[in-house]
This record gives sequence, C-alpha cells and structure tokens, in this order.
Amino acid sequence: MIPFLDLKAQYQSIKNEIDAAVLGVLASGQYILGEEVVRLEQEFADYCNVKHAIAVNTGTSALHLSLLAAGVGPGDEVITVPFTFVATVSAICYTGARPVFVDVEPATLTMDAAQLEAKITSRTKAIIPVHLYGQMADMDAIKAVADHHRIPVIEDACQAHGARYKGARAGSIGSSGCFSFYPGKNLGACGEGGIVVTNSDDHAKTMRMLRDWGQEQRYHHLLKGFNYRMDAIQGAILRMKLRHLEDWTEARRMHGRRYTSLLAGAGHLKTPVEAAERRHVYHVYAIRSRDRDALQRVLTAEGIQSGLHYPIPVHLQKAHADLGYQLGDFPVSEAAAREVLSLPIYPEMPAWHVDQVAATLEYAYVS
Repeated sequence: MIPFLDLKAQYQSIKNEIDAAVLGVLASGQYILGEEVVRLEQEFADYCNVKHAIAVNTGTSALHLSLLAAGVGPGDEVITVPFTFVATVSAICYTGARPVFVDVEPATLTMDAAQLEAKITSRTKAIIPVHLYGQMADMDAIKAVADHHRIPVIEDACQAHGARYKGARAGSIGSSGCFSFYPGKNLGACGEGGIVVTNSDDHAKTMRMLRDWGQEQRYHHLLKGFNYRMDAIQGAILRMKLRHLEDWTEARRMHGRRYTSLLAGAGHLKTPVEAAERRHVYHVYAIRSRDRDALQRVLTAEGIQSGLHYPIPVHLQKAHADLGYQLGDFPVSEAAAREVLSLPIYPEMPAWHVDQVAATLEYAYVS
C-alpha cells in the first residue's frame, strides 16, 4: 500500500527529539502555555519575519481571534472564498459576521482579486484569502483593493507554512496570518494546535487576552474571552519540528516537481501550477481530471490512497444553506470540487512511490 500520509515515518525519523521534548515538559510540571510555548512563539515569529506570534489551540481559533482583534462582529461582512475547508467560514460565523464569497482563479485555485471590488460594501470589515494547498494567493492584487478601502486582510495560511510570495513569508503580508498545527500539516503537532502572527502590538495584546479568558493578569478579565490556550507539550514538539521544516519543505517540493514531470505527458490531467514569484510548499498535491472519480477507484484498487480536497464547496454545504447561494454561483470553485484529486505526498515518501502513483495514473488513462 502507498499511504496518502505517513505520520509514523516522520515520528521515527526524529523519535529521540520528540521523546526528549515531551519528557522535558512532563518533568517541568508546566503543562498549559508556559516557557515552551513562549519560545515557540518567539521562534515562529522569527521564522515568519514578524513581531508577534500568539499560540492557540487550533487554526480555527487563530482565525476567530484575528477577526475579533480586527473589530469584526455581528452585522459585519467578511469576504473569502468558497473553495476552502469549512473552518475558514466557521470562524467568520463565530463572530456573528456574514461570509461573502468571491470565486477562485482557475490556475491557482486561490482568491480571484478581480472579483473583490464588486463584493465590498459599507459592512465589509475584513478579507480572508486562503493560501490553498500550500500556495499563497495574489497578495499584491488583494492588498491593493483592501488598502484602497482600508479593509484589513487576514491570511488563512493554515496550509502554507513556509510558503512565500515575492520573498515574503506566508502570514507576514496581511494584518495577521493564521496557521494550523493539525498533525497532517506541513508543520504538525502531535495533537491540535494553531498560531497567529502579526506586526500589530495592539492586535497581539488583544489576542493574548482573548485566548486566555480575556485576562490581562490572573483573575483580571478585561474582555469576554475563550479557552484557546496551547498546551506545553505541543509547544515543545512544535519547537523541535520547526527546526526541520525547511528540509521537509524542500522534500515536498522535490516530490511535487517529480510528479509534475512524470505526469507532463498525461494530457487528461492538469497538474498544479506554481505561480510566478511564489514558493509552493505542497501541503496537498492536487491534480484535476474530469474522470476524477474513476481515477480514484483505480488508485484504490492498486493500494494507493488519495484524497478529495474539497468535494463540496462551502457555499453548497447544507450547514451554510442560510447564506442563500446556489449551484452555479461560483463556477470555478464548483468545477474544482468535481475534478480535484489529491495524491500522496509527505517529506519521507520514497521517490519510487511517486513513480508508482504516476505510472498508475498514466496506465489508468491508456487502458
């Protein structure tokens, strides 16, 4: 079997480091926030070239707190894309604001900045581009519209640890950037975790209070906050893993290039496009085919795992039917949802697994 993802392989490659990190926390008796989380925040802020990082319990919480720090609340509108994991939209709903969608670009499947202007109203309080699959959206174009209207941009970088846009790290261009440390992410915890990065002193202070019951100091609650704290074991594990992130990223990029080269002659498939002046970190390697479901059945029969990211765009999910969107409203997102197929990719993946997956896809089409 060729797995879609092998977290055991990563653990075995750095087992001694992870075990030592966990045991160090257990010996310290400091299990929530604490020194390990503070150091992670400092090191991740340095990695992203920003002033502040605020560690939280999930990427969804990171998005929620970023929106609250930007002043988003009931009656407001936040513009994002429908082709994303549902958490992007859920975080908007948590604030009481209304999600407003624009479609994605056909090539990158990231926010189509040309559609933004038409969706901005007096109620628009934030824009959330999603750096889907590990590639950043067109931030210059998005920021040009947002800055003209003085609207903050919050980067959903939950799939884009280490991605770059014209040299700038994901998360460093908007008013804040939000990351998930879910185990399968490019930088994943051994459990749940997330982080917000920002250059705003005020936003950082607000989010630090909001994640810990709105406290400025113990039992002094200035805000109505949440229990969004990161636990120290995850902080210690992530600190250790962060040291390996660049090597893991280059391994993902190598696998991505290999897939693209091997599948170049398969005319029935579209391989991912790495846009100019962007560094794609291949959290997901998603091909596109009108025969997607048939191809997935062939892969499954050959013992090759694959994924669908995402088969139903958010505007067509029953949970968000109240937004009033219909089939046909966002044709690029809807086409992508029918066609994308995510292939196995992870840093420790043997090169011959890439070759086998590509050969199986080519054979499936020929036969």
